[in-house]
Amino acid sequence: MRLVWVLLAGLIVNVAAWGQSQDGQSVAEIARASRAKQQAQEATGSAPKVITNQDVAPGSEATPSPDPMTKASGVKKADHAADANLWKQQAQLKLSAQWKERLQEQETKIADLQGHIDRVKAQIQAAVGTASYDTPANRFQAVQNEKLATMQDTLEQEKRKLASMQDEARRAGAGQ
Repeated sequence: MRLVWVLLAGLIVNVAAWGQSQDGQSVAEIARASRAKQQAQEATGSAPKVITNQDVAPGSEATPSPDPMTKASGVKKADHAADANLWKQQAQLKLSAQWKERLQEQETKIADLQGHIDRVKAQIQAAVGTASYDTPANRFQAVQNEKLATMQDTLEQEKRKLASMQDEARRAGAGQ
C-alpha cells in the first residue's frame, strides 16, 4: 500500500513538472518582451500618454470641460431629456395598446356570454310557449332555469370586472 502512495506522489510531481516545462516562458522572459514592446511604442510615438498623480500639480483640481464630445469630435452631446420623453411616449403607447386589448377581450367575453344567455332564454320560451308559470313545466326547464341564473350571475361579475378594468386603465393613464 505504501508503494502505491509513493508511485502516486511521484506521478503527480512528474505531471506538475511536465506542465511547467510546457509553459515555456519564464517571468524574466515575459518582462523583457514587455519592455521591448514598450520601447518600440515609444520610438514610434504610438504609446498612449499616461497621466499619474505626479504629473498633476499639487493643489490643482481637474475640472472637466462642459462638453468634451463637442470639443474633441464635433459630435453633439445626446439630448437625454428628449430620449427620456420619447421612451415615455413609446411606453405610454404600448401601455395603452395593452389596456385596449385587455378591455376588448373582456367586452368580447361579455358579448359571448350575453349571446349564450339569449339562446338559453329562447330555448326556454320555445319549450313553454307564451304561457308563464311560476314553476318549471319539466325537469329540462328546471335545469335550464338554473343554468340561466348561473350565467346571469357570471355576466354581472364580468361586467363589474370590465368596469374595474376601465377604472384601472384610466388611473394608469391609458387613453380610452
